[in-house]
Amino acid sequence: MRRVYIYVVRYDLGFAPNPFDEVCTFSCCMPVIRRVASVGDWLIGMGGKELKATGRCIFAMRVTDHLSFNEYWNSDRFISKRPVRHGSRRTMMGDNIYHTDPRTGKWLQENSVHSQPDGKQDPDNTNHDTQTDRILLSEEFYYFGENAPLVPTKLLQKIGYKNGRGHRAFDEEDCQSLLSWVKEQAGHRVNRILGDPFQFMSNKRYSRTRNRLI
Repeated sequence: MRRVYIYVVRYDLGFAPNPFDEVCTFSCCMPVIRRVASVGDWLIGMGGKELKATGRCIFAMRVTDHLSFNEYWNSDRFISKRPVRHGSRRTMMGDNIYHTDPRTGKWLQENSVHSQPDGKQDPDNTNHDTQTDRILLSEEFYYFGENAPLVPTKLLQKIGYKNGRGHRAFDEEDCQSLLSWVKEQAGHRVNRILGDPFQFMSNKRYSRTRNRLI
């Protein structure tokens, strides 16, 4: 039975998930979802109070593949997902940030949204992200960003979803009405970016130590 994982997107920078370059990648944060989600499952990100978007659907993606961090880093296909902090807004949000040192086996972290303000490696973010050495990829996604539509209450009530910490998992069969509604909002055209991320123009980084953007 395929599953639908729904969680609250606290910060929407274009980093987690990263919907650019025609593939939506989910490489950082939410290590439990990245560990348990299978190919064919859906992830749905809902807005919350941090974004003043409670009840709105920020994105939906069906998992079509998965990679390890090193596979992601070494793939020519995803070089464009590596972060360039002095580049365009899109490249600043690159999520291809982890790989291991071939000599020591230790995790290296690129200068990115999850690094310290000076660009140095952030140990807390590194430890949290890499506890699941698995990146989810989607070539069937709908990303609404700041144009996130308000989900009809009846669709959420039907499956018993309410915003909260962590994530909730549902059978795909029970979520057909919700998934159909999401597709309708995107005009049934997949792999579309229908709005910039809510915080696309932010230069802040996420600190797990402080549990906020800094």
